[in-house]
Amino acid sequence: MKNAFIEAGRVGEIENGAMKEVIVDGRHILLARIGEVYYATDNRCTHAGGKLSEGKLEGTVVTCPRHGSQFDLKDGSVVRWMSGSGMISAVGRALKKPVSIKKYDVKVDGDKVFVEA
Repeated sequence: MKNAFIEAGRVGEIENGAMKEVIVDGRHILLARIGEVYYATDNRCTHAGGKLSEGKLEGTVVTCPRHGSQFDLKDGSVVRWMSGSGMISAVGRALKKPVSIKKYDVKVDGDKVFVEA
């Protein structure tokens, strides 16, 4: 059902600059709050499946805890594909090309946060 929204939490459950994993319609979603704006994306890194909610959040950029890939929560775009140097990193980047993460629309209604289903 396109454009349907499902409750994913309440305003204030996530502190400013923090993120957490929520399950919406059976999907594992990263829900983050930057100021008064909430962002939602898939919680799995498209490189090697790391849980993004266990990574580091700086502004709207989340860093995967596995290999350091970074994504912008505003649109899901790749900021950096893997980190590190050397032969293993070069081969890893060559074998798997950068893939954005899926972004979901978020709306706040009263004290509830809803994510697009």
